[in-house]
Amino acid sequence: MKKQPGKPVTLAHIAAAAGVTPMTVSRVINESGYVNAATRERVRRVAREMNYRRNGLARGLKRQRTETIGLVLGDIANPFAAELSRGVREILEQRGYTLFICISEHSAKEDVQAFDSLADHRVDGVIVATRASRLGNERLQELIDAGIPVSLIGRDFRHPHADLVTADNLKGGYEATTHLIKLGHRRIGFIGVSLTKSVGLRRFQGYLEALNEHGLLIDEKLIVGNRDGNDQMPGYSTEEMGHDGMTKLLSMKKRPTAIFARNDFTAVGALNAIQQAGLSVPRDVGVVGYDDIPLASHTSPPLTTVRQPTREQGRVAAEFLLRRIEDGHDRPRAEQVFDCQLVVRESTKSDRIKS
Repeated sequence: MKKQPGKPVTLAHIAAAAGVTPMTVSRVINESGYVNAATRERVRRVAREMNYRRNGLARGLKRQRTETIGLVLGDIANPFAAELSRGVREILEQRGYTLFICISEHSAKEDVQAFDSLADHRVDGVIVATRASRLGNERLQELIDAGIPVSLIGRDFRHPHADLVTADNLKGGYEATTHLIKLGHRRIGFIGVSLTKSVGLRRFQGYLEALNEHGLLIDEKLIVGNRDGNDQMPGYSTEEMGHDGMTKLLSMKKRPTAIFARNDFTAVGALNAIQQAGLSVPRDVGVVGYDDIPLASHTSPPLTTVRQPTREQGRVAAEFLLRRIEDGHDRPRAEQVFDCQLVVRESTKSDRIKS
């Protein structure tokens, strides 16, 4: 059989060129069934020469699987996202799955687009690691009800057939804020949220609870989000937001003596703004971040932060998803909550607090 120009190479083309049956080629390509060593090598050589590529989708449709998994992430520039995806990929590679990554940084609409795209490409399951939103949750509900296996990482969305992996961010935010209070700080800012639109952020709730428990008033002027004040869901706090938010707080007549940043990336931006203003960390302003990304221990000064087991969350989410793919849609919901740890470094060590 002669292959026509421009047409994809099929098993039949390889079989004709190698002088074997299409069934023999199938056994070699799919590594199933017995084929003697000489024939196997001849088939592989012919396949390479003809630039044959397996049609993974067609093969998957026969098995009702595509051996692909979708991962929806937020801020891809943040090392937290890279660490999370690395954990997911480690597990999937062991099981022969390919990982597709979609980015949803700015809005609920991007979440929906990511979910729809992955469903259209017939992925075997979806791991979602973005902030919750009404529109996104509605579409996620539809996907799960349609039988698509879903595993969630840190998303505030509950469904009896969607597994959840998260860190105890409420406790993490509470301990970070309590640490600053114990150092003597009374005016503690929070950078990375809008008070009216981010009350669902668990680490922010921990911040509010710590202030309330210690009898400190919640000053809305000390809570800043992005520059235009419009926190789109599921938007993410960036280094730029940290810089702009800190600059705004430093312009206050009575500025904060410490700030809790939504994540380490935001804290890095805040550190830069403080230093550009000619002030010192932690003498003038103490700074706490969140996540403990690798950069946190190398900032100037090294950053106090809340460590969460990022890669392990990705690994467990992938394990949960593969288990649901194997066991079926009705498998009981699984959930695992990881502890967080406050890591104290030089950005909050100070002998004197300016009230």
